[in-house]
Amino acid sequence: MDAGKTERLAGELDAYAHWFVRPEPSSDGHFLTLTLFAEFGDTARVARDMTSVFLRGAGADAVVDDARLVVSELVGNVVNHAVPDRHLSSPGACRRIDVIFKMFPKWLFIGVADEDSTPPLLPVGEVFSPGLLGDLSEAVLPDSGRGLLILQRLAAAVWWTPHERGGKTVWCRFDMNHGAESVRDS
Repeated sequence: MDAGKTERLAGELDAYAHWFVRPEPSSDGHFLTLTLFAEFGDTARVARDMTSVFLRGAGADAVVDDARLVVSELVGNVVNHAVPDRHLSSPGACRRIDVIFKMFPKWLFIGVADEDSTPPLLPVGEVFSPGLLGDLSEAVLPDSGRGLLILQRLAAAVWWTPHERGGKTVWCRFDMNHGAESVRDS
């Protein structure tokens, strides 16, 4: 294996190890979990606004716009598509959405948790080559699933984890290399 691939793999493993832990203030890490409810009309706006406040407060101004779009797409997916697992729902109860931010000097992890165990349909690859996308009309693009395509374009990684008692979290990672090439670009 060449040195570039070894370095990239080591970076991915380091990021994966950090994803499991809560940042400690002594490590210049920042952590926030925001709980919202899908039935309120301004849920996505509140999620976007709190994303901006958190990231600006943590000094991550460079990723605010991309992170706001990612959070908006993920929260919108919960509002529009998530059906809570039967054992997690109550008649007349609101659907809970947790937005999780874990920021380290090198990485920002964003997770959006819901009470639906159904796996998200993450696109496996690009449907069209990037060169063709500019020439194609919207009529040939998929009617749904574009939000997750956007996430895969903006974030270095996108994945999901099931919860032990039901529900799931959809995660994405931004590499905070402050101007250096990201792992995704290598």
